[in-house]
This record gives sequence, C-alpha cells and structure tokens, in this order.
Amino acid sequence: MSNEQAGTAECGAMGGVVEAHKALEPFVGKFKSEVKIWMGPGDPIVSTGLMINTLDLGNRFLHQVYKGDEAEGAFPNFEGRGYWGYNTFINKYEGFWIDTASTMMQTESGDLDGTGKVWTMTGQIPNPQVGGMMTKKSVITLEDDDHHTLTMFFVAPDGNEFKGMEIRYERAG
Repeated sequence: MSNEQAGTAECGAMGGVVEAHKALEPFVGKFKSEVKIWMGPGDPIVSTGLMINTLDLGNRFLHQVYKGDEAEGAFPNFEGRGYWGYNTFINKYEGFWIDTASTMMQTESGDLDGTGKVWTMTGQIPNPQVGGMMTKKSVITLEDDDHHTLTMFFVAPDGNEFKGMEIRYERAG
C-alpha cells in the first residue's frame, strides 16, 4: 500500500462512528426543560422550554434545537441550536452552542467519566462583566433514558467557580 493510500485509509477510519458516539443515543428525542439562571446573588431566573435532539450526519453528532416557552423577562422568545459529538482525532467529546441571548459561538470539549453517565466539558467565553475571557464548565449528567441535567459553572475574576445555570430535562411523550 502506498503512503497516499495509507493516509486515506487512516483519515477514513477517523471519520467513522465509534462506540463513544453511542453514548449520545439516550439524549435523542423531545425533552421538556426547566432552566434556572443565576445572574448574581439571590433567587434564579426560571424558565421552561422544549429541546428536540436528533442524530445527524450518520449518527456522528447530536443536533440540538431548543425553543423556550413564551415568557416575559430577560430572555423572551429564547431559542438555541447546538451540536455535540465525539471527535475521534483527539478522543474527546466536543460541543457547539449558539442562541438568541448573545452573538457568541460557544465551544467546549471534555470527557465522559468511568460510569458512562457524566460528561465534563470546558471552554472559554467572553466575560461580559469585566472583559477578557473566562472559563465555562458544563457538567452533563444522564440520570436515565428519560432524565438528564446540564449544570454550568463559571470562573469569576477572583478565580472562584460559581454555578450560573442548571437545566433539568425530562422526556416529553
């Protein structure tokens, strides 16, 4: 086999679906959500919505489409889109998220723990309070095929981590 053929075969193998992709399957479907966002001390902002997840591009990526229920307040008519998958080149899970609450494209990467139920993903996003970048950590916990949570933490300018958001998902129908 020539070097060119070997390189093509290696690239083809890295593009295939592997066992790690199957861990995304329990997230497929429609899920009602309850979202809690802490914008500072005190009670969180609470909203609800619906997340519809499908496998896309030959089961390589979980495609996420979110629509918040109609509500007054900080995020009326909220919508979001995302992709989540397993990158066989770096052997990590990766996620991408955009929504109507900002103009940023959020990316993160991380790992699945030994239980096969908890993903810890990290990324960098702009810090709207003081400028520069800050670390965001998302912890996704699969409770069972019908329930999962996403808890998001941020690192404050003083270096302390704080919980900024929690979303509880329950399968809808």
